[in-house]
Amino acid sequence: MSTSDTVDLSPLSALGGGSQRLTGHLARPEGSGPWPGVVVVHEALGVDDVMLRQTRRLAEAGYLALMPDLFTQGGARRCLVATMRAALSGTGRAYQDIEAARDHLAGHPDCTGRVGIIGFCMGGSFALMTAGSGLFDAASANYGRLPKDLGAALAGACPVVGSYGGRDRMLQGSAARLRTALERHGVVHDVKEYPDAGHSFLNDAEVGPKPLRPLLRVTGMGPHPGSAADAWQRIETFSDTHLNNQLPSH
Repeated sequence: MSTSDTVDLSPLSALGGGSQRLTGHLARPEGSGPWPGVVVVHEALGVDDVMLRQTRRLAEAGYLALMPDLFTQGGARRCLVATMRAALSGTGRAYQDIEAARDHLAGHPDCTGRVGIIGFCMGGSFALMTAGSGLFDAASANYGRLPKDLGAALAGACPVVGSYGGRDRMLQGSAARLRTALERHGVVHDVKEYPDAGHSFLNDAEVGPKPLRPLLRVTGMGPHPGSAADAWQRIETFSDTHLNNQLPSH
């Protein structure tokens, strides 16, 4: 069983022009490191038990996993709209916060120096937007909206693994568009659409306000264990290929 701690990322984020207050949740594998690092970017609903379990799952797979709480300064109600806009525009303090998490991992004594990023929902958009930043060695985008300028975001991108649901009405056609763009730019990739899955299918439990969950189920949003099992296997295989047994690139 992996262990997890709350860490203060405020000094790094403030120094880089990000949030004055920023906390993160760090999950570490059992045993002794060093291990590759992974920045985990949460869904639009913020840090919850599901996202914390996703972070611990990555630690159990052998990664030093750090999830910054992008809503630390102000809470979800005050931060959500600006953070969602940042996810699609490529600008905003959330990027400095994500970089602070990356720098914390890269400088951690238990990290090999290779760091990837994985995002879910809103976080998937951030994973795609930062894939070409030079900060990360691999990116995993899970049902994230595509950047407005997809070509510019993916120019010079690190390897990308992407997973989408065929029943996700908000993102229909996204997997095919992402695959085409990655091929055009010569980016190593593995993108798959799961026909029976909807949005947030990697979650292991339903999220959102309880009164709205029946409506969310009707729209196909929520867990789909069969698709999730295959997607996690692909993510872990891809991450192992690009984050393990290589020299740091930064």
